[in-house]
Amino acid sequence: MSTPGTFQKTTVKLKQKDGYLLEFDGGKTIFMPFNDTDKEFDPGDSIEVFIYQDNTGLDTATTFQPTITLNQIELLEVKEVTQHGAFMDWGISKDLFIPFSEQSNRMMEGRKNLVYLYIDRKSERLTGTTKIERYLTEKTLTVKEKEKVDLIIWNKSDLGRNVIINQKHEGLIYEDDIFQNLRYGEKHKGFIKQIRPDNKIDVTLRPFGYEKVGPNADKIYDILLQGDGYLDLHDKSNPDHIRARLEMSKKTYKKAIGLLYRKDLIRIEDDGIYLVESENS
Repeated sequence: MSTPGTFQKTTVKLKQKDGYLLEFDGGKTIFMPFNDTDKEFDPGDSIEVFIYQDNTGLDTATTFQPTITLNQIELLEVKEVTQHGAFMDWGISKDLFIPFSEQSNRMMEGRKNLVYLYIDRKSERLTGTTKIERYLTEKTLTVKEKEKVDLIIWNKSDLGRNVIINQKHEGLIYEDDIFQNLRYGEKHKGFIKQIRPDNKIDVTLRPFGYEKVGPNADKIYDILLQGDGYLDLHDKSNPDHIRARLEMSKKTYKKAIGLLYRKDLIRIEDDGIYLVESENS
C-alpha cells in the first residue's frame, strides 16, 4: 500500500544511477530520486517515506517532511500563480497545485492560505483546496463539552472568530471570549464550551472554572495556555526582556504572577513559571 499524501514504511530494493528503487508490501516499487532525500541508504534498509506524485502523475517518494498530509488542513504559502491556478509551498520539491475552481477567493503570490489536501477523483492526483467547509462535519461530532481540543483560527464572523476543531469540525469563539490577538491560521489549544441542539459548537480558549484575575494576569495566563504551560521569565529576568515579550514592566509582571500564584493557577520556579494542571486543563 502506497497511498499518495501519506507516510509509508518501505525497503530500499536497489540503489540506481539517479536514485533509489523502493519496494512496498505487495511488491509495488516506487522510484525516489537522490534530490528527494538528504540521507544515504543501502539495499535492504527499512525507511519511512512520504508518497506524492511527480509531474507526470507517477507515484514517487521523499524523506523530506511536508507541511501537510492527506485529509489535513494547514497554512501554506502561495509560491506562484499561473493561468491554471496556484502552486503552494508544502516543504517538498514539487509544489502543491490548487486550481481556480478550488479557491474560495483568488490567491495571490506570497500570501498564506488554509488548505485542505485531498486526492482528486478525476485525475487521481493530490490537490489542494481552500473550500475547507466541505470537509468539516456537523452530522457526527467527535468531541464533547469541556473537552480540550486543537484549534486552527479561521475566518472572522459577526459574532466572533470561526475555528477548525481537531481538523474535523467548525466552531465559534464568541467575541466576549476573545482576550488576545488571534491570527488567521494560528494553532491554539481550546475547550468545547457548548454543543447546541443543531450541533453548532461554541469554543473557549480558557479552561472551565477560570475566573478573571486582572488584565495583566489574564494575559500571562493565556500565554501559558498557548505555550505548553511554561513561560521562561522569572525574578532575575531582564526588565527589558519582560517588556519586549509581554508589553508590561517587571514590577507589573511580578504583581500579576503573584495574583495567579495566590489563585493556585501557577507555580513559580527558578527558571520561570508553570501552569498548574487541573482536571479541566
